[in-house]
Amino acid sequence: MTTTESDTRAVGLWIGGERRTQGSGGTHDHINPATGLVGSTIPLAGAAEVDEAVAIADRAFASWRNTAPAQRQALLFKLADLVEANAAKFGELSARENGSPIMIATTMVGKVVEWIRYYAGWPGKIDGQVTGTYGPDGVFSYTLPQPLGVIGAIITWNGPLMSLAMKVPAALAAGNTVVVKPSELTPYTGELFAELISCAGFPPGVVQVLPGTAEAGGALASHPLVRKVSFTGGPDTARKILHACAENVTPTVLELGGKSANIILDDADLDSACSHGVMMGIGLLSGQGCSFPTRMLANRTIYDEVIKRAKTLAESIVVGDPMAPETMSGPVVSRPSFDRILAVIEQAKRDGARLITGGGPLNRPGLGGYYLQPTVFADVDPDSALAQNEVFGPVLAISVFDTDEEAIAIANNSRYGLSGYVHTKDLRRAHVIAEGIRTGEVLINGALNLAANQPFGGVGVSGFGKEGGRDGIYEFLNMKSVAVN
Repeated sequence: MTTTESDTRAVGLWIGGERRTQGSGGTHDHINPATGLVGSTIPLAGAAEVDEAVAIADRAFASWRNTAPAQRQALLFKLADLVEANAAKFGELSARENGSPIMIATTMVGKVVEWIRYYAGWPGKIDGQVTGTYGPDGVFSYTLPQPLGVIGAIITWNGPLMSLAMKVPAALAAGNTVVVKPSELTPYTGELFAELISCAGFPPGVVQVLPGTAEAGGALASHPLVRKVSFTGGPDTARKILHACAENVTPTVLELGGKSANIILDDADLDSACSHGVMMGIGLLSGQGCSFPTRMLANRTIYDEVIKRAKTLAESIVVGDPMAPETMSGPVVSRPSFDRILAVIEQAKRDGARLITGGGPLNRPGLGGYYLQPTVFADVDPDSALAQNEVFGPVLAISVFDTDEEAIAIANNSRYGLSGYVHTKDLRRAHVIAEGIRTGEVLINGALNLAANQPFGGVGVSGFGKEGGRDGIYEFLNMKSVAVN
């Protein structure tokens, strides 16, 4: 029997501006991954609550789409201010719900605020084009961008607040209403976000938050009044969502997994390249990120030095209680994830990869939870399971290449295509490689990803559609053509 720790935060279903404490989906015992103990029991939405919320959102859409752009802008700016004011609270909740170190989670709120404010500036800037003019046999024609209606947003557990920021503000700025389904693994962030939506003054029904399991996600994706589904998660779940959407031919935005290559050329600044690759690859969020550089490709002339540095850096990562300010990396999210990652490590050993450091559980006195050693493998075969499959844990794979062309080929030897990374002092080489890599984005010499003004999204098994930038808001608009004879 699982021991229960003190209640972390009450969670409800936010439907039509009201908070409910029960749902037809039953309940879920949320386990704090840092302790292995139940933090609270949360209610779950079922198909009945999803149906009700979507109907309310559809009714709210009629007035929200006609709300003045200046008013939509003011509400989004108010929301951004409230999220910023609650940064410490979001950081604490994140640490308790998915094990993110509190200092990192609190700092990430700044990027979330950036996204909300970016899209707060868009409502009065959405425009179409004149596409034809009168002539001897011509017509006057133009395009009219219009909101779609109810958006179903199914967010991820590894960065729930960031996922909310990448979906909800753009959809609202475009004039849509949104029904959000957070993961049952991370219910606290969605709860506080829903509270702040209410405090900001958004009309009831414009944004509704319903924590739930796959049942609720399926009901949302298959609902005939949902006009688009935006999902962040894994490819296996995405296939189920696509199947659910097929009945109504509902379009989707899918931000899925990744196995991003981090190419380190022979002239790279190794201090920067190795630190960036290790800390982002296996330190940040314990490697639980879809766009992280989890494949490190090093030129043969610097290969041994890169391995040496990666080992030192990995062993310097402070793993521990996510509530402690000195912690750089916390636990992984759950016991199933913990067991799965250990199985991946054992398979990598059997496949011939050379274990450089880590490779097992990490016991911390006084802590339960799901802690793993930051793990580095070298001599990884690009065709092996470790190089081909997303681990979503603190495991870094290092492979060697001889030429830039070989590096591109290895990077493209993947069914994923979300992010790519290049480190070199020669920008001409960087641009050639950036053009050659088959990904949704390429980041050179430590450039930061997830900037609000940059479109983000992948190709292949990494999904399709964009979040961020102009593309991110136009995902939630229908470009209607109008012609006058």
